[in-house]
Amino acid sequence: MQLARVTGTVVSTRKEQRIEGIKFLLLEKIDAATMEGKKDYVVAMDSVGAGIGEVVFYASGSSSRMTTVTDGKPSDAAIIAIVDSIDVEGQLVYQKDLT
Repeated sequence: MQLARVTGTVVSTRKEQRIEGIKFLLLEKIDAATMEGKKDYVVAMDSVGAGIGEVVFYASGSSSRMTTVTDGKPSDAAIIAIVDSIDVEGQLVYQKDLT
C-alpha cells in the first residue's frame, strides 16, 4: 500500500465495458513524514468513495483487483482506504478534519 492525496478526477467517456460506472481519481504520492507531494501521480479506481483533498491508501498491481469494486476488472491501481490520521515517531503529522 502507498499513501497519496487525491488531487483531481479523471473522466473517460469511452472505456472498456467492465469499468463502466467506476470513478477514477488522480492521486499524488506523498511523503508520510512531511505530508508533501512528490510530484509523482497515478490514476486509481475509487473503491471507497474518496474525495478531492483526502489522504488515501492505494494498492497497485494485482492487489488492486481485490476489492469489491475492482474484482475481475482491468485495474492497476485502486483506492482501498481513506486515512484518518498519521503518526510518525510519536508525532501527529496528519489528522483528517472529521467535522
